[in-house]
Amino acid sequence: MKYKKISSNPIATLLQIVGAKWKLLIIQALLKKEMRFSELKKALGCTSRILQINLTELAQDGLVVREEDLSEPNRVEYYLTDIGYTLKPVIDTMEKWGKDYKRLKKLMEKYSKIQEM
Repeated sequence: MKYKKISSNPIATLLQIVGAKWKLLIIQALLKKEMRFSELKKALGCTSRILQINLTELAQDGLVVREEDLSEPNRVEYYLTDIGYTLKPVIDTMEKWGKDYKRLKKLMEKYSKIQEM
């Protein structure tokens, strides 16, 4: 397996591996349960091509496993590796920040409307 040259900056490393929007959303979905390609595509609302590219990169980086079911043709499931699961606190923190931001943004907008009166 060929490995990427990893940045010496830890934040840059994280962004290099999972910085793409779809990668984070794939990881978030797979934290809940293992999923088939079609399930992921439906859950995320992205194109097949985008999903395939990102799943391939996540597998190459050791975060996702692609497992073919030999008893059923064309049945492939994806799940997180142990390394992939280490991103759970990061995803949880990002989700909390997103919720807090939305709440604070609403308060700021409400406050600015009051100030305009």
